[in-house]
Amino acid sequence: MTLGEPPAPPAAFRRALETLRPAEVRPEIELEDIPAPQRLAPYSGAVGASVYRDDDELAVGRLIMLFDPEGQRGWEGPFRLVAYVRADMEPEMTTDPLLGPVAWSWLTEALDAHGARYAAVGGTVTRAVSEGFGGKADDPVTTEIELRASWSPLDEDLSSHAAAWCDLMCLAAGIPPLPPDVATLHPRPARRDDPKVP
Repeated sequence: MTLGEPPAPPAAFRRALETLRPAEVRPEIELEDIPAPQRLAPYSGAVGASVYRDDDELAVGRLIMLFDPEGQRGWEGPFRLVAYVRADMEPEMTTDPLLGPVAWSWLTEALDAHGARYAAVGGTVTRAVSEGFGGKADDPVTTEIELRASWSPLDEDLSSHAAAWCDLMCLAAGIPPLPPDVATLHPRPARRDDPKVP
């Protein structure tokens, strides 16, 4: 390190960051590195995702890893994961009183199915209805579900947590998870709007 350069991130953070973005994902999911928030913890990293069926974007989300060697209030250790998922939903589904508990179970069941070790999980499920007025009066009414959650991973390998988040995104988009003994993991097929596709 030369004078004026920031210190290198801790090794534990670097190891965890390498596992935040799954190496292989379902073909419906497109991942991208995104800027991470800088004020929540001394070190952070983030990945964003969209779920597609054909050319239609069904869900979007992000997974943020926070690392504070000293830990923070409410954390169980130095790491904290923060997940966000938003998906379009049929209007009749958003009126179902069981939607919140069911959507929350998508997260916890996905974490358990992938063998993720975690603690101090919490979050919210929100239903949103958007109506247009004035110049937007002709816009169709849209309904969405948003899930925000955070939890503390109990080890540095975050691959099982990232896989669970991908499953959560697919469930929110109405795509069932694959059976545990089926390997997915193909590159996403190119869409017509990709620049490299003629």
